[in-house]
Amino acid sequence: MSTQTSTPPNPTTTGERSSLLRLHLGRGVLALAWALAFAGAHEHVDAVAITLLVVYPLIDAVSSLIDYRATPDGSERRVTAFNGVLSTLAAIAVGIAGAGGVAPVLHVFGVWAVVSGAAQVIVGLRRRGPELGKQWPTLISGGLSFVVGIFYNIQAAGDNPSLDVLSVYATGGGVWFILQALLLGWKSRQLRTRTV
Repeated sequence: MSTQTSTPPNPTTTGERSSLLRLHLGRGVLALAWALAFAGAHEHVDAVAITLLVVYPLIDAVSSLIDYRATPDGSERRVTAFNGVLSTLAAIAVGIAGAGGVAPVLHVFGVWAVVSGAAQVIVGLRRRGPELGKQWPTLISGGLSFVVGIFYNIQAAGDNPSLDVLSVYATGGGVWFILQALLLGWKSRQLRTRTV
């Protein structure tokens, strides 16, 4: 009779990891699709551009809601809830800012990117256990969002602000989300192999 020494996976952690994998993958794909659509639609801040500008933070708000429902109680869950409310307010604010042109939109996106990036770093730090893949892509993405948000506000105050940077921002975010999903998938496979 063989003796199995490896401990079975924690069902809560396994479920959370699986949920996060799907969430990050979906969020990454949507960010890349948004970047592609916005790249061809932002020459003028018209109804199409404003609609896309409103949709992007709403994607984040819905993602935060899904994450909130899948996350156990704790400070991490409260930060996720905060980020969902923040992204909803950002969607409303960017819709209003769109009437003022490029500079106000960049200011709103910049403030949202700074605060949302900080929240993402906090959540990533709280999920840094080995079961959830150390969260390096999430931490890097949140840190970059924070820095880029400051840059957007500086650019918005300049003479020639441009919305081109938002497609780059969404593309970068999408890539980091997909990398985090791949890391979670690799970690799941690694842990399954250990328990067999």
